[in-house]
Amino acid sequence: MDKMWVKGGNTLNGRVSASGAKNAVLPIVFSSLLADGKHRFENVPDLLDIKSTQVILESLGCTTQYEAGVLSVEVEEPKEKLAHYDYVRKMRASVLVLGPLLARYGEAKVSLPGGCAIGTRPVNMHLEAMEALGATVDIAEGYIIASAEGGLKGGRILFETATVGGTENALMAAVLAKGETVIENAAKEPEVVDLCNYLIKMGAQISGVGTGILTIKGVDQLKPAQHRIIPDRIEAGTLLIAGAITGGEVTVTNCEPQDLQPLIAVLREAGFKVDTGYGEVTVRPQSQWRAVDVTTSPHPGFPTDLQAQYMALMTQADGTSLITESVFENRFMHVQELTRMNADITPKTRVAVIRGEKGQLTGAPVMATDLRASACLVLAGLVAKGETVVSRIYHLDRGYDQLEKKLQSLGAEIKRVSE
Repeated sequence: MDKMWVKGGNTLNGRVSASGAKNAVLPIVFSSLLADGKHRFENVPDLLDIKSTQVILESLGCTTQYEAGVLSVEVEEPKEKLAHYDYVRKMRASVLVLGPLLARYGEAKVSLPGGCAIGTRPVNMHLEAMEALGATVDIAEGYIIASAEGGLKGGRILFETATVGGTENALMAAVLAKGETVIENAAKEPEVVDLCNYLIKMGAQISGVGTGILTIKGVDQLKPAQHRIIPDRIEAGTLLIAGAITGGEVTVTNCEPQDLQPLIAVLREAGFKVDTGYGEVTVRPQSQWRAVDVTTSPHPGFPTDLQAQYMALMTQADGTSLITESVFENRFMHVQELTRMNADITPKTRVAVIRGEKGQLTGAPVMATDLRASACLVLAGLVAKGETVVSRIYHLDRGYDQLEKKLQSLGAEIKRVSE
């Protein structure tokens, strides 16, 4: 099993490109199940989650091919509408096959998913959305079993809290449902917008894109299409923090500055100079920065997927900061590992108190507990005294396309090592 070795102390400088968005490509690729034929996706990152997606689609009778950032998916009706546990257990987003299968074939059997162990992350909102469209849904022996005799019918879906995955599953189910569907309190994340844009290319009728109310008029049939995946705002943010925490000047290209505004605003408040241009963002060198509190929230708030990386930055800040995690419970598992590196952090149920001090971190063997925690520990290793070894980096490979090579190109001493 691979580990990541990091030697701290190098200042990162240079230009680096963000990859396509993991959280956009997964639902978009699963939406290909809605139309037979050949779909083509560009700007697709090389991730473990992409490989897992290919395995799931191939188990459903699709043919897939990935090469040089392009993923092709040839869809034909599967012999059985079953997403088996062996394929689904590795990735939480695999539950997103539920909506497309149910919409097209009126039945689906999908294993309860795996992925990062961040809180409970219940699928109940996904299931309630399917029921609102006329489906019968049960859970038995670890599987979601759903059916809609005569097909799905348009309806009103009201999410108690905004849910990205729930909104995406509801969208993919509603585009082929008979009549009109209204999704209220829909997630507004850029990745949801990207899914809407692809569904529209396929022939779906969706209005209110980018707002909290989505209206979908069901159509009889969709067609395959071609689409370029949006840049990954979380990877871009991680790379910007890598520049900031090491006191360097880093420009992230192939990104959307507007999608990074929550992070940019906080970096500026901390004292960093951040410049934006067409498709790029630059963080300028800063020797000291202020501690700034953040609270995670759904888009357009500060993203929960940057919370851990931002915590690494705050360990080097001048003063005490509070990070409040309002999206997921149990998303402070990286705190214990940071304290092994001499960080001064007190975690509570939903709040972490970080007492920052430049140079307080020391290298140590640490363990990644989830995708973003693994990135946090790599960032901490960049400024820690001595050597840091991060184990269980398969988490990192689920969501970052060769992160170590990108950091190496900026001047980091980092390499992948095998046990």
